Amino acid sequence: MSEVVYPPESVYNLIPKEEVRTEKPPRYMSKFRQTVVLEKKLTKDAMRTMGPAKVEVPSPDKYLKKHAKEPKLPEKTERSKEVRNTSTMRKPPVPARTDNPPMGIHTKRDFIKTAAVVPMKPEPTCVDTNKGHKQRLENSGLVPKYIKKKDYGEVPEYILQRSEEERRAQEEYDNFVREQREQGAMKHLSDEERQAVLEALKKNWDKLHHEYQGLSLVIDTLSKKAHKEQLEAEMKKLENDINLFERFKTIYIPNI
Repeated sequence: MSEVVYPPESVYNLIPKEEVRTEKPPRYMSKFRQTVVLEKKLTKDAMRTMGPAKVEVPSPDKYLKKHAKEPKLPEKTERSKEVRNTSTMRKPPVPARTDNPPMGIHTKRDFIKTAAVVPMKPEPTCVDTNKGHKQRLENSGLVPKYIKKKDYGEVPEYILQRSEEERRAQEEYDNFVREQREQGAMKHLSDEERQAVLEALKKNWDKLHHEYQGLSLVIDTLSKKAHKEQLEAEMKKLENDINLFERFKTIYIPNI
């Protein structure tokens, strides 16, 4: 069945209709068109157009001849003849049978040892896979070459230098603290005093933590929010102080 949809039949379709033609507006032409074309022609460089450049046509008399494009060797000069003669100089002749060989020449070279052929020892290797892959035994890590070094088991030089710097810095700090304590500016806390202060800080933290846990789950007013933030700030400060007293055994406080 055809899917073409025809318009409904009507008597008015039989009346011929006038063809309406739409007139297009004239194409836009810039008033500077001629100026642009003239400037483009004036600024056009040579050898930038399509096709070969206009050159002089070769004369029919200058046709391509045989061996015209083969490379030509430079002409022979006196200098080239001298170089050729020096490179082709003949070697000295072979001494005759009646000539006496030079006598009295001694050497320390042992021709017996140098003439003997010493077989080269194969380089030790190590096979590390079942497919036959091998590598040098020295680089495989199976040869204990590091424990045989002279400085094996000794402390490296840079660690000794760093320890010396830390010791010197600690001595300078201890001297400074001793001078300040002698002047009466600082006081050293004993272990009993440090433990007492630490216990007091922990008790204060437990008290604030108990109060913090008693806050309501729903914080819907500004006063509740401010109270919660205040408790958190005080607990954070106490945690920093507790951490400070636990890390350092020697503590100095200023005399007030």
